[in-house]
Amino acid sequence: MKAVRIIILTLYFGSGLVKAQQLPLYSQYMMNRFLLNPAVAGSDGFTTFNLTTREQWVGFENAPRTHAFSIQTRILKRSFILKGTPGKRRVYKPSTKGRVGVGGYILNDRNGLVTRTGIQLTYAYHIWLDETQLSFGLSGLVFQVRVNDAELTFFDPREPLLSGGLRKVIYMPDANFGMYLLHKKYSAGFSVAQLFQSALKFGNQSFGDYRMLRHYYLMGAYRFDLNINYQLEPSVLIKTNEQLLLQADINCKIYYKNSYWAGLSFRTSGTLIALAGVRVKQLYFGYAFDYTLTSIRKHSFGSHEVMIALKLGDNARRYRWIDRY
Repeated sequence: MKAVRIIILTLYFGSGLVKAQQLPLYSQYMMNRFLLNPAVAGSDGFTTFNLTTREQWVGFENAPRTHAFSIQTRILKRSFILKGTPGKRRVYKPSTKGRVGVGGYILNDRNGLVTRTGIQLTYAYHIWLDETQLSFGLSGLVFQVRVNDAELTFFDPREPLLSGGLRKVIYMPDANFGMYLLHKKYSAGFSVAQLFQSALKFGNQSFGDYRMLRHYYLMGAYRFDLNINYQLEPSVLIKTNEQLLLQADINCKIYYKNSYWAGLSFRTSGTLIALAGVRVKQLYFGYAFDYTLTSIRKHSFGSHEVMIALKLGDNARRYRWIDRY
């Protein structure tokens, strides 16, 4: 099985250019923070449908490709309880309802000959602290790892996986946890992905030495009002894992009337990213182009990421119970 272990190590953790990056990479994470932090589910009070597709290192055969579809919303309508006694002025006080957010997403992520497919369900709880909202979120997920064995060549005819072990569907559970702070001017979050560090399995064989590493995300953003039409939002995303391999995205975006935006990002792995987007009523369209500064640029046409989102729930009369920024 030595050859099999080398294949797993090379295919799944290999792509040395991403330094053991086991999870998908997103350049427009700030448009859907829910993909990185489960506590974001329902935090803004909208019901949001989001589709993200990413083609990385276009020009390479079997280059990384990611498709993610997510839904998130706020439930338990916030009502107001009438309190008072006869002869005294009656007052309205908010109930404890309306604090729960739920969500889920489906992911398909290909890296070389390895494809990871999974589904995640999320529960979040939101607490108001004066003008700031503090949220906690927990996700449970199940994923499957498959290898395109049709493109593999084994030199040992006795290799056990030739019997079809790579084709067997093995589902592995895991969990994510997050915290998120939201204010009308700023946001900050911390999350941990792959808490269980599930071991990789192919067929009936479990490879305990090759586990899904915990990944840690720390994000923050602040929005400045330049005038009545323009806002400037610098943000940062810091990523690391159990091997303490650090990577950071440093971003700056400018918004015009909250309907158009453009920006630049720098990823410390050596990538410049151009961002642009537009809002048409309840639809949001975003595009990101990654230009790597490493030698891979000689062989690639860059990376492309497209995001489409639909946000429902902006009718003030119907959704007066929502505290939203």
